[in-house]
Parts: sequence; structure tokens; C-alpha cells
Amino acid sequence: ASGVLAVVACGIYLSRQSASLFSPAVRLQVLGAWSALTFTLNGLVFVLIGLQLPYVLAGINGRYSIGTLVFYGVVFSSVLILLRMIWMFPAIRVAQFVEHRWLGHTEKSLQGREVFVVGWTGMRGVIALAAAISVPQFLANGQPLESRNLIVFLAFCVILVTLVLQGLTLRALIRGLGLAGSEGVDPEEKEARRLVLEAAIDHLEAGRKSDGHSYEHVYADLMHRYRHRLAAVGGVEEDGLDGLDRDTYSRLRQISASALQAERRTLIALRDQGRIGDETLRKMERELDLAETRYRGTPNE
Repeated sequence: ASGVLAVVACGIYLSRQSASLFSPAVRLQVLGAWSALTFTLNGLVFVLIGLQLPYVLAGINGRYSIGTLVFYGVVFSSVLILLRMIWMFPAIRVAQFVEHRWLGHTEKSLQGREVFVVGWTGMRGVIALAAAISVPQFLANGQPLESRNLIVFLAFCVILVTLVLQGLTLRALIRGLGLAGSEGVDPEEKEARRLVLEAAIDHLEAGRKSDGHSYEHVYADLMHRYRHRLAAVGGVEEDGLDGLDRDTYSRLRQISASALQAERRTLIALRDQGRIGDETLRKMERELDLAETRYRGTPNE
């Protein structure tokens, strides 16, 4: 029933379905524009916080001393952090039980140290501020809600404490708990790359059999590149396509696009099965989008 949470839920749903709903060109444009927009909006929100804080303090001036306000802010922030830490342990266990029992996901369960880090990442920001500001200024009988400014002030305190305290200590906490991991390609990402490349090679094998010998050299070239990428489990830049006639290049684009679609379907399936996370999906999806845009348009005459 909350308008704020409804918008958040809609955004989460569209983000999860963007791999299927949007074209590669749209995704590349939206991600670039959205990155700039979120940076601007986040900066604007915190500027507004600074501009509004003096008016909030003026509204509660005389009712509470500075020491009392600081005490309330520290206690309220500490209680919220503690409640999140306590809640995360049963919440994650319940979520993992549902995923294993009902959804069939078989990924490794989070350990206590990992759950603790998840709980520590509960930084508050725009949503907390929006919830506080949405508190009405007047009651149903027309009387002003005297505690509204205190509520907004406590929201400011929570945002400040969680962003500064939890945000600045997160790196040290992860390292201290031994969860930093090693540098290099993440095992989840490496496995995903191997599977999507194998799917693309299988797709090319089937296409070569159906097309016969007409485009044998095109298939051989593409399969050579895919096998090279599979051996390295990473992306390598493709060589130029000079020297191909128009019909051959057109067919090359079609075959390459279909192979990329096979990779994309496998990648989305891995995400839906819970074998990879959204972060790995987004990273590899961007590579597929950039690769697919190379085959848009027409070759030179």
C-alpha cells in the first residue's frame, strides 16, 4: 500500500526483466543515461538534506537540548542497526529454505560471517528520507504534528550514521572477516562464461549442419573465435571483417547474432536457476550487448 515501496518493487521487477524486455541498444543507452541521472539525483537529495536541516532544527528548537538530540540520534541509529543485524539471520535462513525447497536452487548457503556483512550493509538514504518527509504536517483534526520535525531529524541522523559508520568500515570489516577473496575472475563468472560459450558453439554446430557447405568458412571462423575465447575463458577483440563480400558478411551478421542470442538465453537461464547473481548477469550482458551492436547496420559498399 506504500507508494514509495510500490515504486521500488516496480523498479526491481523491471530491472530483473530488462534482460528480456529491452533491446541491446536500449539497454546501453538506458544504463548510460541512468548512471548520470542517479549521480545527479543523489547529489541533489543530499543537498536538499543540508538545506532543510536548519529549518528542521528551528522547528524543534527549545523543546530539546543539543545533547538530547544527539543522544536520541545515536540511540535511534544504534537500535535500527541492531534490529537489522538481528533480523538478517532468520530472514536469510528462511529465504534460503524457500529457494532450496520450493525453487530448487542449490547454491551454497551463506555462512554466519557473510550474513553479518549483509546486515552491516544496511545503509539508509533517499528512501528513509522520503518515508520521514511523507509524515503529514497536520493531524486529521487540523492540529500540527509536533513530533514531525523530530522524526525528520532522526531520519537525518540515521542516514548520516549508517553512511559514514557502516560505509567507511565496510571494507575493513570484509577484510577482517576473511571474506575479501582473491583477485582475478570470480568463479561464478568464470563458470557462466564457460557455459554460455559452450552454448554458442553448440548453436553454431547445429547451424553449420543445416546450412551445408555454403557458409562453411563463416562458421569455421566464428567457431575458431568462440573456441579461442572458451580456452581463455575471457573476451578477446575480434579481427576486422575486410575482404568479405556483401552476402557473406550479411550471413555472418545473422549467424553471429543468433550465436549471441544463444549465449544470452543461457545467461538468463543461469540467473533464473540461481546459479549466478544479477551482478554477473549485468557484467556479461553488457559485453553481449556491445558485441551485438557491432553487427547492426550494413556493411560498406
